[in-house]
Amino acid sequence: MSVWAKIKGIFSPIDMTRGPIVKSLLLFLIPTALSMLFQQFYTLTDAAIVGRALSGPEVAGVNNAGPLSFLVLEFGMGCAAGFSVIFGERVGAQDVEGAKKSYFAQIVLSVFVSLIMAACIPLIPWALSLLRIAPSASDSEKNAIFIASKTYLTILFAGSVATVFYNMIVAVLRAKGDSFVPFLILVGATIVNIGLDALFVLVFKWGVAGSAAATVFSQSLAAIGAMIYAGVRYPELCIHKMDTKTPFSFYWRHIKNGLPLGLQFSILAIGMIVMQSSIVAFDITPSGDFLPNLAAEIGYGAACRVINIFICPLTALGTAVLAFVSQNRGAKDHTRIRDGLKKAMLVGAIIFGASNLIGFLLTIGGAYQYLFLSSDKISERSILLGNIYLYINLPGLAFLLLLFVVRNALQGFEKPLWPFISGIGELAARVGFAMLLPLLFTHGQAINSESGLWAFAAVMAADALAWLVSPLLSLPALWKKMKEEKPREN
Repeated sequence: MSVWAKIKGIFSPIDMTRGPIVKSLLLFLIPTALSMLFQQFYTLTDAAIVGRALSGPEVAGVNNAGPLSFLVLEFGMGCAAGFSVIFGERVGAQDVEGAKKSYFAQIVLSVFVSLIMAACIPLIPWALSLLRIAPSASDSEKNAIFIASKTYLTILFAGSVATVFYNMIVAVLRAKGDSFVPFLILVGATIVNIGLDALFVLVFKWGVAGSAAATVFSQSLAAIGAMIYAGVRYPELCIHKMDTKTPFSFYWRHIKNGLPLGLQFSILAIGMIVMQSSIVAFDITPSGDFLPNLAAEIGYGAACRVINIFICPLTALGTAVLAFVSQNRGAKDHTRIRDGLKKAMLVGAIIFGASNLIGFLLTIGGAYQYLFLSSDKISERSILLGNIYLYINLPGLAFLLLLFVVRNALQGFEKPLWPFISGIGELAARVGFAMLLPLLFTHGQAINSESGLWAFAAVMAADALAWLVSPLLSLPALWKKMKEEKPREN
């Protein structure tokens, strides 16, 4: 095989309906995981620039904005992933015209999703108040945290159209079996993002606004680049006038798959907001003043970034399962789906073991905190509190592995209700555990800076416990679905 043929083969979409299953999953998973890791690399670089160039309150403001940005932006990501199920099924059935109509439907629906996300801007102050972040005339540090969070979120939400369309086209390309080109586009966008971060924050001194603006601009480039590539590369993604004439029922089919997943992602963010509110409380004295070092917020924020890195390959595995199930369902090969889910769990177990080994090594001396925080912001307490989160939730990634496989398999089967119910269960578990477990160690008193480490650990355990509850709710539905599907007759 010539060098050009090998290079061309890399850019070819993966037909997940044939060939060795593990090889298909890995060929899809690796570029997807690298894409997500590159996003985390950007996040870490952004955190390093922000953490070293801005003040403590501004850093805390960006960290506190995380759950709220997740709430809105993940709604768009969830909708995009759900919409793509129909496209993947049409690809598996080799229905080019159906795939074209699905792509156009997703473009139209993405416009509406973007408008919904931008409409959330006026709600930002109210949402921040749920995190105990509000303007203050008497406390300059508290006021600075509020301004930083509000500025960051306003710019991100205003530019949400870039995020929605990028996630839409990436979900479509992955449903087609193409996970390598989205990775290349993301690499380019990440390099631009880092460069703009340094320019806007370090040179222009735009602070938190510069960091958010760099993110929006780079995502816009990624979305435009991916859509141009898709239209040129694949006939299924080159829309003609006749492809725009689709009945509402076809749009409704996309909505039935996309909306529950989008709501599910957003619902999970509500649990994160409750957790973040509890964590902020550990930095507030009984009299209501913020501690100067904000150890709980900074330690937890740093540890979350580490966990998010290890979640990337598990998320990529879930994305591979979604594409695998939807394509093979279109091909009506249910025996292959069964084998694929078993082998996906095996691949996930290897990822889990490697993540825990690396993660526990990073806790030594709080090494992970020095990756993206200046030493003056790190303290013994921030390391202690961050490590507690990692000690509890690194093993909890095993539950998350099961969750991603089960949830994405059901989504691929066009059974969005059960993943949605699973998400509701995850929300209820996270909120319930985060609010009630600490009371066992505070004698029923509200959390504050004087609450003990056991109370903090109880809050931290809410993530792992929620990851456990969620798949248990949807696993019976997947088991039933697999028993209903008859193997393909040869």
